[in-house]
Order: sequence, then C-alpha cells, then structure tokens
Amino acid sequence: MAKKILVVEDEPGIRLSVSDELESAGYLVCTAENGEKGLAAAEREKPDLIVLDLMMPVLDGTEVCKRLRMREDRTPIIMLTVKDKEVDKVLGLELGADDYMTKPFSLRELTARVKAVLRRAEEKPARHGVVGFGGVRLDFKKFEAAKDGKALDLTPLEFQMLKLLVEREGEVLTRDDFLDAVWGEDNVAVSFRTVDSHIANIRKKIEDDPSNPRHVLSIRGVGYKFAG
Repeated sequence: MAKKILVVEDEPGIRLSVSDELESAGYLVCTAENGEKGLAAAEREKPDLIVLDLMMPVLDGTEVCKRLRMREDRTPIIMLTVKDKEVDKVLGLELGADDYMTKPFSLRELTARVKAVLRRAEEKPARHGVVGFGGVRLDFKKFEAAKDGKALDLTPLEFQMLKLLVEREGEVLTRDDFLDAVWGEDNVAVSFRTVDSHIANIRKKIEDDPSNPRHVLSIRGVGYKFAG
C-alpha cells in the first residue's frame, strides 16, 4: 500500500510542486495551508510522514511539531524553512523533527529524504531487545525509551543512532559511520554537523549531565563511542 504524506505549507506554489513530485513518486498526498489545519489533518489523515514548513501563519512549524510530540504522535517529520542558521536546525531537531531542509531545495532531494526517513521508521532497530544503563531503559523492539521511569521522546532517527552505538559498544564510530548506517551510503546532503546536532540532542535526553556525558562519549577528532 502506498505511503501517505501530509504536506503542511502556506505557499501555494511550493505546496503544489511538492505534492505533484511526491505523487509522481507513488505516494498518496494530502495538504494543509497553515499549522492549525495541519494539526487537524495529522489527526484525521494519520499520515506516514509529514513535510512541515517552519514559517507559517496561525501556528508555525515549531509549534505544530511541539504539539504533535506532546500528544505522543511519533509520525516522522521533515521540516522546511528559509532559515539556514544552525540554531534553527537544532531547535527543530530538539522538538522532534527527523530531518531538516532549507529553501530553496531540490524536489528530487526532498523525495529522497522522504524515502530515507520512511525507511528508518520502518526498520527493526536492533538485535538487542531491552538495554539498560544509568537509569535509562531502551526497548529497541517497541521503540520505547524511559529514564528513571519517565518516558523519553526519542525520534526514530535517534533510536537508529543509539542502536548503532549500543550494538558497537566501546568501538569508536566516525561521523561517516553514522551517515552510512543511518542516512545511507548514497547520501550526499547530510553534513557532519547534523550528526553532531543529533548526538547533542540524544545526550540532552539520556544523560544526567549532557555537558559531561557518561554514556555517549566524544573522541576528539574521530567521532563517538558508547559506554554502558
């Protein structure tokens, strides 16, 4: 069955071109022209992925993303924005977005990102079942996480990155290792800084002191390793 994509974008031309491109790639597409209608459509249509503009009237993309995650809607989200500042990108990722594209963007690249995010969301996350460390409990089969008994809102992409770290505990992973394993070897759009942003976000969720991590460790000039 074809996957359903919700496109939430206030610019009619972009909304139409994105919809046409995704439909030509075989996806079912529904649309909304502002954040408020986007929230309603997400609940009504139950899409497999949301393409979400950041700057919109009524409710902006960050607020839509925040409200979706607060109601435990884990639908993968790709954010679109004209902004190109690292702080904006990190904010979107912290709120639970799975990927981030800056306007103007290639429609073919967006379609590739949609495919990659959907693939990550569907993959079985690990050979491990349940992993525990430092008050954190990760259930890789159920995509559930908790710290000190309180649920953690990890995105599918964050689960994939933790999967890689846990499965290769004690081994130093380069940023290229993450890009190849999580985003795909043919990826050319995601940068090392995006890997670092996701690692920082993971630390904020699982570490007692993110500035002095005990589990996701930085190896200067190389990458990261996991210590249980």
